[in-house]
Amino acid sequence: MAQGPWNEDTGAAVYRSRDPIRNLRIRVRIQRVTSRSLLLQRLQQPSFSQQLIGLTTFSPQNVAGEDHHPDEEKEEVVVGWQEKLFSQFEVDLYRNTSACQSPLDRQYHQDIRKMEETRGRRNSRIFTYTDHDRFTDLEEHCQRVTTSPQDVPSYLAERMANVRQRRRQEPRRPLEGGGLKSHIVNWEPSKEFVRNSHVLNTPVQTMYIMADLGPPGKLGCRAYECVLCTIKADSNGVLTIRPDFTGTKGPYRIQPEGEKRDVWTFTLENASSPAGDEDEDREHHIFKDLYSRHKEYLEGLVGSDFEMTVPGTLRLIVNGEIVSAQGYEYDNLYIHFFLELPSGWSCPPSQQLSRVTQTCATKTHGRDRVAFFSFPFTLELFLSQEEESEGSFPSWPVLYFEVLSLDFWQRYRVEGYGFVVLPSTPGTHTETASTWRPVEPGTLSELQRFFIGGSPELEDLTYTRVPCTFTGDRLSRFGFRTETTGSVTFQLNCLQQSRAFLESSSMRKRMKSVLDRLGGFSHHGSLYNILEAFQRARRRMQEARESLPQDLIRTSASSAQAVGREAS
Repeated sequence: MAQGPWNEDTGAAVYRSRDPIRNLRIRVRIQRVTSRSLLLQRLQQPSFSQQLIGLTTFSPQNVAGEDHHPDEEKEEVVVGWQEKLFSQFEVDLYRNTSACQSPLDRQYHQDIRKMEETRGRRNSRIFTYTDHDRFTDLEEHCQRVTTSPQDVPSYLAERMANVRQRRRQEPRRPLEGGGLKSHIVNWEPSKEFVRNSHVLNTPVQTMYIMADLGPPGKLGCRAYECVLCTIKADSNGVLTIRPDFTGTKGPYRIQPEGEKRDVWTFTLENASSPAGDEDEDREHHIFKDLYSRHKEYLEGLVGSDFEMTVPGTLRLIVNGEIVSAQGYEYDNLYIHFFLELPSGWSCPPSQQLSRVTQTCATKTHGRDRVAFFSFPFTLELFLSQEEESEGSFPSWPVLYFEVLSLDFWQRYRVEGYGFVVLPSTPGTHTETASTWRPVEPGTLSELQRFFIGGSPELEDLTYTRVPCTFTGDRLSRFGFRTETTGSVTFQLNCLQQSRAFLESSSMRKRMKSVLDRLGGFSHHGSLYNILEAFQRARRRMQEARESLPQDLIRTSASSAQAVGREAS
């Protein structure tokens, strides 16, 4: 069988399991891949053997030679969690009683003696290091974060690499006098106590699946040991495997260092026994009951009675923020703003429609000096219009503001006026409003502004757009001198609530109210801007028609009637 492509994805995979970790089983398969073994596999294919008939006599024994050991070319072992499989080096080491110094070494000595008596060793090249062994993969702790060859680990990274991943039990000291008192201050802390106290350390158990890739017949050399897989499990049920199970991605490849650089491949498969039907049904019922209880708990926290609006009313909630202001002449800026409610709009009695921000110093950001306010505010408004004329659309609230500066001598100056129309569509909107300030002709006003502060101001801030007291047809600002100043950036998060949005058939009905039109067109764009543009175009058409001579209008009307008669 020909070998497939190599799997080069050797990264770690993280799994979450609620089953006991002791049920984990991993099937490890290792095989030598050299020119000789590939030729043996090729000779075993019937088609290739028939092609060589009559040319020469080939056989697997002749190709392999006398030193060919089929058992050492490949091996397959099923390893359990923290199951100890001894290597040839450990077998030779712990066979002698003189080499056993710790209780764990003596336990290994007894296990090896029993294994030799029963001849029950089932592994040759594949072995394991459990969490109790004194083994740490140095390559795992020395991995670089970046791919740069000049990357040098910091002092903290080196110190953290030496910290053990599992927590040891500190020996308990007897309490003084047999009471319940204990020392709050530890005057002689151990190194393990310092590590556990100053490092966020979750108890982790580690297991290594190793392989002895030495030459055939010469196993037991520590230089040929190689880590195949690293398995870590913590108390939260998180399982980390490096590298991941092969599955359909193909085997991994290993090429050890040395004179005879053989190539080995290995695969990792999950060999854990699947749960039975009864266990799966019981687990399914337990999870279903758990999720239902959690759902009831969340519903109890949130509640089922939501505050709904009155029928025929639109509720608008704006969570806004004055982000920044830039392009102004003086430093130490603050903003005074208020909200104008047109006809049909209302707000709760406790709602503040006017606010003043904090004084903010500017800093150089690019080519401008920017004052970052980050001033939050919340608006809750209600729109209620039941009797409306055909084709009418309500005016949306407008946020008027003025930017002022305050210096060390308590002199304030008006830096600019501006306004922002609240968006008519829900969502997040970023608005940047340009500002201007009134000026007087001559240099006296500028000298006064520089030395003693003060400048021309507006009595009504709504004059920046259309004054609320204006009732005429045309608003003329001829002769009003202004100067362009900076700009202010707002971020508005709008939320709309209405009973009309819950009606499934409201899109198919004739939109008789403003709320229905909002529900139908809020996803297609700003209806407010569309209607304003239509009204401006209609006014321009009426003005152009009024400027035409009456004779031309009658001629156009008579020609239109003639065309209609011919068409009929």
